[in-house]
Amino acid sequence: MNNTMLFPLLLALAACTQNAPAPESATPTPAAGPAAAADAPAATDAKALDGYRWRLESATDAGGARIDALFPDAGRALTLDFADGRVSVSGGCNGQGGSYHTVDGGALEIGSLMSTQMACDAPLMDADTAVAALLARPLQWRIEESAPPRLRLVAADGSSTTWIGEATAQTRYGSPGETVFMEVAPQRIACSHPLIPDYQCLQVREIRYDAGGVKQPPGEWQAFYGDIEGFEFREGERKVLRLKKFNKPDPVPADASSIAYVLDMVVESELVR
Repeated sequence: MNNTMLFPLLLALAACTQNAPAPESATPTPAAGPAAAADAPAATDAKALDGYRWRLESATDAGGARIDALFPDAGRALTLDFADGRVSVSGGCNGQGGSYHTVDGGALEIGSLMSTQMACDAPLMDADTAVAALLARPLQWRIEESAPPRLRLVAADGSSTTWIGEATAQTRYGSPGETVFMEVAPQRIACSHPLIPDYQCLQVREIRYDAGGVKQPPGEWQAFYGDIEGFEFREGERKVLRLKKFNKPDPVPADASSIAYVLDMVVESELVR
């Protein structure tokens, strides 16, 4: 049996409000002590928030103790993504998201978060609750200009989290990229590679939609020699992907592809038996 999942629609139907908006009048002052100490030059340019994906590195409460609930699994980490006035939270059980804005003085205020409604093991559910509570409070924020950069969020009571930044594709390639859709077949195919014997390529074809969002007849199947950043191929699964297509300014090595594809969203997924 084939099962097709339209992820954006499921997320929209499952979303619910988890937290109340942070009050505008509760702008905190920077905490004293180690949590607010500047280890490196810092910046509060809101554009810098959008330029990175932020992975949680450390978290301490007002007394300096580690907030264990924010670290549910050694193999995964909570992450924040800022884009177009919205923040997305991942790494726990459910995806969460809401609006945000920065105000004078380095304050960050995040509106009520919407969440999917999956059930997971208790540690992941606890992580969802803990990070939602953290982001519901007004926070002071700054980005330390280290390598990699670090985002520091500090609440009025002195509790603090530090997030390591990984440059987004838009930051790395220096452009917004072009949105394209690509269908990936459930099986790889044999293809000729100058360096790798018996190489197996992805089999892909272009997908287009009209102005009303109706899918048009697909293009021809082709062997795809490159990689799609963020995409993991699984044998037997057909997928339609929304991708960002970037021009590489200086491909390495020089004869490598000058085009980079980065996964933006899985639009359809179907198990083919």
